[in-house]
Amino acid sequence: MLRGLSPIVAPELLTVLWRMGHGDEIILADAHFPGETLNRRVIRADGHNIADLLEGIMPLFTPDQYVAQPLAMMAAVIGDKLDPAVEERYLVPIRKTWPDIAPVERVERYAFYERAKSAFAVVMTGETAKYGNIILRKGVTGT
Repeated sequence: MLRGLSPIVAPELLTVLWRMGHGDEIILADAHFPGETLNRRVIRADGHNIADLLEGIMPLFTPDQYVAQPLAMMAAVIGDKLDPAVEERYLVPIRKTWPDIAPVERVERYAFYERAKSAFAVVMTGETAKYGNIILRKGVTGT
């Protein structure tokens, strides 16, 4: 255990965050996401919800400052509705560290899957919220 780090940011996740370069993306995926199908680097964070993981990750992570929207979530499929409380629940821990972060980009389901294929890693969580996946794009860490 290290001081100043959330105990749910496990060593494997910490290593992946460290190894990511600027412009790389990591997906915090809900429990139903086909992470193993789409990406070769999958980290398990079963039993943890995404908001709690964001609470631990965001103080360690610089969002990409060179893109308009460094955060992305899946858009609802036609006929479905998004629950705005899910996005807001994620933005609370993000804004604690990054209060001026740009609005979340919404990405069509299959386009989201394509981004998952090229993401640096997918973190499979215990999140059960529908459309509960989020992409974080890493920026340049300042000195």
